[in-house]
Amino acid sequence: MSQDRTFQLDKIRNIGIIAHIDAGKTTTTERVLFYTGRTHKIGNIDDGNTVMDWMQQERERGITITSAATAAHWRDYRINIIDTPGHVDFTAEVERSLRVLDGGVVVFDGVAGVEAQSETVWRQANRYGVPRICFINKMDRTGADFWRCLKMIEDRLKAHHITVVIPINSGETFGGVIDLVTGRAYKEDGDAATPEPVEIPLPESERAQYEAARHQMIERLAEVDDEIMCAYLDGTELTEDQIRAGLRRVTLANKGIPILCGSSFRQKGVKVLLDAVINYLPSPLDTPPVIGVDPRNQEEASRPVTDEAPFSALAFKVVSDPFVGRLVYFRVYSGSINASAGVFNSTRGERERIGRLLVMHANSREEVDKADTGSIIASLGLKSTFTGDTLCDPNHPVVLENITFPEPVVSISIEPKTRADQDKMVDALQKLADEDPTFKVSYNDETGQNIIAGMGELHLDVLVSRMLTEFKVAAKIGQPRVAYRETITGTATGEGRFVRQSGGRGQYGHVKVNIEPLTESTAIEVVDEIRGGTVPKNFVNAAANGIKEAAATGAYAGYPMVGIKVTIYDGSYHDVDSNEMAFKTAGSMALKDVVSKAKPVLLEPVMKMEVVTPEEYMGDIIGDLNSRRGHISSIEPRGDSTVVHAFVPLAETFGYATTIRGISKGRATSSMEFHKYQELPANIAKTVMETEAANK
Repeated sequence: MSQDRTFQLDKIRNIGIIAHIDAGKTTTTERVLFYTGRTHKIGNIDDGNTVMDWMQQERERGITITSAATAAHWRDYRINIIDTPGHVDFTAEVERSLRVLDGGVVVFDGVAGVEAQSETVWRQANRYGVPRICFINKMDRTGADFWRCLKMIEDRLKAHHITVVIPINSGETFGGVIDLVTGRAYKEDGDAATPEPVEIPLPESERAQYEAARHQMIERLAEVDDEIMCAYLDGTELTEDQIRAGLRRVTLANKGIPILCGSSFRQKGVKVLLDAVINYLPSPLDTPPVIGVDPRNQEEASRPVTDEAPFSALAFKVVSDPFVGRLVYFRVYSGSINASAGVFNSTRGERERIGRLLVMHANSREEVDKADTGSIIASLGLKSTFTGDTLCDPNHPVVLENITFPEPVVSISIEPKTRADQDKMVDALQKLADEDPTFKVSYNDETGQNIIAGMGELHLDVLVSRMLTEFKVAAKIGQPRVAYRETITGTATGEGRFVRQSGGRGQYGHVKVNIEPLTESTAIEVVDEIRGGTVPKNFVNAAANGIKEAAATGAYAGYPMVGIKVTIYDGSYHDVDSNEMAFKTAGSMALKDVVSKAKPVLLEPVMKMEVVTPEEYMGDIIGDLNSRRGHISSIEPRGDSTVVHAFVPLAETFGYATTIRGISKGRATSSMEFHKYQELPANIAKTVMETEAANK
C-alpha cells in the first residue's frame, strides 16, 4: 500500500487527547474510533477490551500507561490521534506527545472539573504553545455541573474560554447538547453509519438559556478577534461560517479555548466534538516552519511545511515490540521519506537506515512505503535513535529542539531472583530505559545492586510488572527510596591541592575556589576567573570537570548537588609534574573542601497533593496529612465532596493510597505531582545520613 498524498496537508489533524486520570480520555477515544469506522465495536475500560489501552498492565489496572497512536478518518479528513496517560507518574508520555502534536483535546470530568493533573497537562500544553479545545465529559453523572466547570477553567487555568456547546440538563436528566454556532440540538450521536448526530427540535425550556449563551459566545469571541468585534459593533448578524472562522483564528492564535460538552460513555456529543477538531484545531500548514540548528555551523535553520523541503523529523517514542522488534515513532515536519532510505541522526551524528514504515493503530500496524510531511509514523531498523533525536536528510542536516523530561524522584533496588534471570534482567532494564526517558538504571558499586529510578511508586511498580510479563524476568525489589539532593546555604573559599611523589614523574594540581548558592536555579555553574595565566586553560578545564563530577555524586552526603556556582580564581602548576588528571583530582578535592565550609544542607522532593473526600472523612484525612509533615494550602467544596490541597514531602507519601482507602472506606481519592525541592529539617537530615552511612 502506498501512502500517496491522498490527504492534503490542510486535511490532516495531529491531535492528542489529554486530561487528568479518570476524566474519560480513553473512553472518548474509543467512541471516536467507532464513529470514524476504525473499529466496529465500542471498547470499554470496565470490560477490558479497549483498543488504545492494549497493554496487559493497562487493562488490569484500568488506566492508560503509554501514549497510543492511531489514525482515523472523518468527513474526508485524516485525524492522527494520540491518547495520553492521565496519571502523573507517566507525565513523560504527555510531554513527548505534546512536543509533536499540532492540537489538543483536553477532557474534563463534569463532576470534578479542573483536577491536579489537568493543571499539569495544561501547563505542558502552554509551554509548547499547543492550541486546544475542551470537552467537559460525564455530563450524565450525578453532580455534573457544566457552568461550575467553566468557572474552574477560568479561575484555575486562567483560560479565555468560549462556550460553543451547552448541555440540555445534566446528571440523570442529561438529554443531549445544543450547538451554539448552528442553533441545533442533538439527542445522541446515533450509529457509526451516519456522520450526523440525531437531531431534535430545540426544547422550548432551553431557548432562553441557548440565546443567552449564544450572545455570550459572540461577546467573548469579539473580545479577542478584531473581525468579529467590527461586525458585533456594527450590529451585523454573524453567519455560521463567520463564527467558525473567528473561532478557528482565535484557537490557532491561542487567544481563546472553545468549550464543548457531552457524555462519551452515553454517546452524546462526540460527533460534535469531531467536527470541532476539524473546524478549530490546526493542520500542519497552520503551524509555523519548524526551527532548528544546522550542526555544521550552529546557525539557525528552518524547515517549511512542504513535501519538497529537505526531510526532517523528531523521534518521540521508542517501543520494544515483542513481535516486530524495536519501533521508533517519529513526526515528519518537512519533506518525505521512503522505506529503506538512508537518514542522518543529527543529534548523535550517526547515519541510520529506515526499515519498514508502519502506520500504527494502537498495537496493530499497517505497512506503507512512504511517509510525507505531517505524518506520525513508526519505523523498524533505527538502532541508534532514541527519544528526542532528530532524523534528517544527510545532505541538509538540522537538529530540532529536543524534549525535556523531569528527573526521577523515587528509586528502588532490584535484584534477579535466580542466576538465569541475571542476564535477562540487564537486557530488559536496558530496553525499558530506552522506551522511557524518566526511567533511569544505575549500578551501585558499593552494594552491588542495580538501582532503578522513576517518577513514583506506580511508575516503578508498572515497570517491574512489565519485566515479568513481557520479558519473563522475575525480580526482588527493595523499599522505595527518595532522591534527595544537596546544596549550600552560605558562601566560602577553599582549595584543592593534589601532590604525589613516588619516584620518577610526580603528580601536581592546585586550584583555589569560591562557592556560592544559586537560589533560583538547580544548575551547577563553574566559572573561570583566573587572570594572568597562573594556571593554563587546559588544566582549568580539567579542574572544572573534576568539580562537576564530584558535584554529581555529592560532596556532603553522597547525593547529587544542585544550585551552586563555583568560581576558580587562582592556583598553581608544575612544569613537569602537572597534568589534566592531577587537576581533575584537585578540582574534586577543592569542591569537597569548600562545600564543608558553606553550610551544606539536604533537600527533599515535595509533592503537590490533591485529596477528594466526602465531608465526613475530612478531619481524619487532614490529621493524617499533618502527621506526614504536610502543609494544607486550601480546602474547597466540589459538588458533594471536599477537595484538600496540600504540599507533602515525598518520603511521607509511600503507601498513602492504601492509608486513604482505609480512612475513607474506599471513598476518597488522591493524586499528586512533583512540586519542588526544599530543605530537609536538620533532625530528619541527620537520620537520613546515618541510614545512608549504615547501608554502605
